[in-house]
Amino acid sequence: MKSGRPCKTYKACRFLQTEADMNLKRMLFTAFSIIIVVPITLLALFMTGILTTQAEMLRSRFGIDIRHLGPSSRTLIFYILIFLLVIIVITAVILSFWLYRSISYPIVSLTKAVKSIRDGNLDFELKPEGDVEEIRDLCESFEQMRIRLLQANEVKMEFDRQNRELISNISHDLRTPLTAVRGYCEGIMDGVADTPEKMDRYIRTIYNKTNEMDRLINELSFYSRITTNRIPYAFDKVPVRQFFADAAEEIGDEMRSKGIDFTCENDVPEDVTVIADTEQLTRVLHNIISNAVKYTDKEEKRIDMRASVLGDEVQVYVTDNGKGIAAKDLANVFDRFYRADSSRSSSEGGSGIGLSIVKKIVEDHGGRVWVSSKEGEGTTMAFALRKYEEN
Repeated sequence: MKSGRPCKTYKACRFLQTEADMNLKRMLFTAFSIIIVVPITLLALFMTGILTTQAEMLRSRFGIDIRHLGPSSRTLIFYILIFLLVIIVITAVILSFWLYRSISYPIVSLTKAVKSIRDGNLDFELKPEGDVEEIRDLCESFEQMRIRLLQANEVKMEFDRQNRELISNISHDLRTPLTAVRGYCEGIMDGVADTPEKMDRYIRTIYNKTNEMDRLINELSFYSRITTNRIPYAFDKVPVRQFFADAAEEIGDEMRSKGIDFTCENDVPEDVTVIADTEQLTRVLHNIISNAVKYTDKEEKRIDMRASVLGDEVQVYVTDNGKGIAAKDLANVFDRFYRADSSRSSSEGGSGIGLSIVKKIVEDHGGRVWVSSKEGEGTTMAFALRKYEEN
């Protein structure tokens, strides 16, 4: 018996819930019936009371019995009752139709919108309908939700496209040095490097190519940190003049090995410091220099670096004598994955994230970055960091 009670209770609850879940038409029909029946009943009771009272009064005071009224009087009373009934019915119909139109149409539109979103279609517009303020607010809120979902979906699609492009670029960039390494290794195994000089050149080339692949892998790893805002900064006070002197010495050795004329003008006073992460700041310089090397197309390649103080900023400029950047592309060079193929195309490829990493790091240091260029003459990449003041 006890085990049967929950089942009966559940069935009773389901029955009540089913009875309560009336659709809109049924509810309006019920309301329409109530609107008609209640007034007619009240009117009938009222008229019965009035007629009874009036009949007693006329009979007691004037000796007139309304039961003996002529047909015309009774017809008039009948028409009055019919007229009142018609007015009530028309009013109920208009009121019910207005309620149905104000509530049903927006609900139908919302239902279609929900089904569209369920099917993955966000390319539609839901206009607020109906005369009920709450329902119009609901439609407006739903439309704002649809717009945000559409924007989020577009961002996701763009992010997926950029990731596919990144994988393609990195794969291309890794394949080039990997092919070279394989070729030189096969040359060593086949005995092509039959002299100490050739062997030394082959080994150095393999070493440089593996360093290039390591740099690309590190760049990809660093990009993954950028996308999740997990860059490991270690900020400290950095003497600017000494930092750029050391960086220039290291970069100069690398540039000379590539046959590039490199100069550095360091006009920063000895006592100037900035709050920075030296490792990430070095990454900024190397990314800018690498970008300059990649797109310097002159026979006599030249890269100039200059560090100076202007106001409360330390400004750094890296200038090359490459092919330059078109004016229409200047605003986009720091965008992630952006490569202006018409002005910056290169057989060396490129992942397209080097300069976006530069912008991210500099801005995380509270600085700014910009670029200027003339096609056919060269490009200047620049960034600025605020000086550190004791007070």
